[in-house]
Amino acid sequence: MAENGAPRPDHTAPPEPPASAAPPFASSPPPAPSAFGGADDIRRRLDELDYLVDDGTAAALFFALSLGQPLLLEGEPGVGKTTAAKALARALATPLIRLQCYEGLTAGEALYEWNYQRQMLAIRLAESHHDRLNDADLFTEAFLQERPILQAIRHRGPQPPVLLIDEIDRADDEFEALLFEFLGEAAITIPELGTFTAERRPVVILTSNRSRDLHDALRRRCLYHWIDFPAPERVAEILRRTVPTANEALIRSATDFVGRVRRIDLDKAPGMAETIDWVSALSSLGATRLVRDDVVRTLSTIAKTLDDRDAITEALDRLGCGQGASA
Repeated sequence: MAENGAPRPDHTAPPEPPASAAPPFASSPPPAPSAFGGADDIRRRLDELDYLVDDGTAAALFFALSLGQPLLLEGEPGVGKTTAAKALARALATPLIRLQCYEGLTAGEALYEWNYQRQMLAIRLAESHHDRLNDADLFTEAFLQERPILQAIRHRGPQPPVLLIDEIDRADDEFEALLFEFLGEAAITIPELGTFTAERRPVVILTSNRSRDLHDALRRRCLYHWIDFPAPERVAEILRRTVPTANEALIRSATDFVGRVRRIDLDKAPGMAETIDWVSALSSLGATRLVRDDVVRTLSTIAKTLDDRDAITEALDRLGCGQGASA
């Protein structure tokens, strides 16, 4: 048995139960040594990957790494929460393991599952040899299927992986309870095998669009940061990086237009992702400045409901959109 109480990869028998329960954080693995010199270093390294972060986001990511705690990122859809986890994994040169949450998500899809087909084959093979298998023979690591959370715990690479638990607010309330042990102790318990604890804490990023309230117990186990929609100067810089075919006049006018659109009462205000799509669409049309015809033709990239499309169309004049066709 490993020192941390987790079964070794070749372990096939259930471990001895602990004599007494350990204190909540006694068996928690330490965080991996930080690969960054501080928040400024994180911002610089992510900038090299064309992901721009503000001081607050850079600090939140650094604390998540240095303290070894999960980080809950909240914000409007499209502000870059998921991209933050992806960029961080690239900067760390470590795998990104993604768990996309949705209503009805189960432990078998998120933590682990037993390979029932292999178990049935093993039973039939044993019967053909006139042998008999008991539960201890069937519920071993040979029949265990790793799902994203167990995969992150058992990762053995040079760097701990980044585990992205994306849109946790889309999962059911009950699913949050399944995460408490993992978020608090970087461990999960499999009744038939015992507790698996990570050698080094994975870097855990949770995202939420705030479509529902999350349980206080989940929030207490995480660091927290809210990502705002970027300021106009940063929006323009992001567009320069992500849509290099767009000229400066188009980027500036599009940035101003999106800022005005976001002040309209919309069902779904356009985020950074929609803004990038919109400017990319305009650029593909050969647009070099904003004009009504081009805006109307590309509204599908920033308006996600019929009401929003109509509201933006009706407001084009006061939003400062010119007439005619682009040059």
